[in-house]
Amino acid sequence: MANTIKVQLVKGLIGTRQDHRATVRGLGLRRVNSVRELEDTPAVRGMINKVAYLVKVVS
Repeated sequence: MANTIKVQLVKGLIGTRQDHRATVRGLGLRRVNSVRELEDTPAVRGMINKVAYLVKVVS
């Protein structure tokens, strides 16, 4: 099994850019405090970096 990381949405999406909202949905996050366990790939890391002000990586 590949390495995984858990990502949590910590801030609401109201008032954010449309492409940032799409990125959060692409990560599989729906509402505040939702958590997803994702594969640790460069693509996922890039998505997390793009919306770093909305999400956090939890252990």
